[in-house]
Amino acid sequence: MVPVLLVLLLALVLFGVGFAVKALWWIALAVLVIWLLGFLFRSTGAGGSRGRWYRW
Repeated sequence: MVPVLLVLLLALVLFGVGFAVKALWWIALAVLVIWLLGFLFRSTGAGGSRGRWYRW
């Protein structure tokens, strides 16, 4: 009975890790799109004195 519970627990943990990794991929994709849009807006010249859309 204990090995079956351990296998089920392992499957649950791996499912949770897989879901978290998939969510992190979507977040990374959204950040990449925002970053690329920042370059597009910067190239149009709209913005501050140096043409940046961020302050770094």
